[in-house]
Amino acid sequence: MAVKEFTQLRNYLNTQILGQDSLTQALLISLLADGHLLVEGPPGLAKTRAVNALAKGIEGSFQRVQFTPDLLPSDITGTDIYRQQTSEFVFEKGPLFHHLILADEINRAPAKVQSALLEAMAERQVTVGKTTYPLPELFMVMATQNPLEQEGTYPLPEAQLDRFLLHLNIDYPSAETEIDILRLTRGEALEEYQASFTPISQQTLFDARKAVLKLHLAEPLEQYLVQLIIATREPKRFDDQLASWIDYGASPRATIALDKCARAHAWLQDRDFVTPDDIRAVVHNVLRHRIILSYEAQADGISKDQVISRILELVPVP
Repeated sequence: MAVKEFTQLRNYLNTQILGQDSLTQALLISLLADGHLLVEGPPGLAKTRAVNALAKGIEGSFQRVQFTPDLLPSDITGTDIYRQQTSEFVFEKGPLFHHLILADEINRAPAKVQSALLEAMAERQVTVGKTTYPLPELFMVMATQNPLEQEGTYPLPEAQLDRFLLHLNIDYPSAETEIDILRLTRGEALEEYQASFTPISQQTLFDARKAVLKLHLAEPLEQYLVQLIIATREPKRFDDQLASWIDYGASPRATIALDKCARAHAWLQDRDFVTPDDIRAVVHNVLRHRIILSYEAQADGISKDQVISRILELVPVP
């Protein structure tokens, strides 16, 4: 029954975010795999709308945070406020205490803010002063980066990038889809179109996460999955050209992420077992932010997606 509910949720999201099927798919996989999502693309591609629609579809609260150079850690974590009436300090929760967080243009915030967000993503808690506060059990961050302008930005360190389950690149919709977007926006402005959806309860989501982890993954596929990661760390074992392209490979966290995402992908297809196609379907988004290209590869215009595709060619499928 749960798979049917998530299929309906995907269909609902696709009526709200037109022409971005890969984004809705990545949102659902991140949700089921209990991870965070980094989305890179030009402005105006309905990233805020996507997370807002997802929050409405799963009985979750949503908060958008615009990251700017003057942002302080307390602006997202919350801070102790002095109450004159009681002569006590009371903790006022910040936006991180919602279920779904949109960290818009995350690379515009300074290191201290990124560090506070990193603790929330990794440990599911925030620390203010000497006190640590747990975050909700349902907690997911979708962060965005604008690839068009890098002035005044603070590149995310590799340690923080590794905390994201997936890194998705999105682009402008087709002309046909843009016409549909016009009509949808016009209909909503005239209140002629209002999509309705019965939200999925958080308990149903938690049960779905357990079902995803129980999917059957054959041992040869486990070996295949691990070999894909090993190929990023020891590329010379597979191909000299691949070795010239990669400076640093993916961590064991990538192996765990690939396993979780492949299982979630298979579960959304209403299967109780994982196939090689499930692994191959998610591997680009799992590895894109976890490998560092060599100067030679960058000079030759080799993209990370090309490197990952080459790895898929070299590692034999069981």
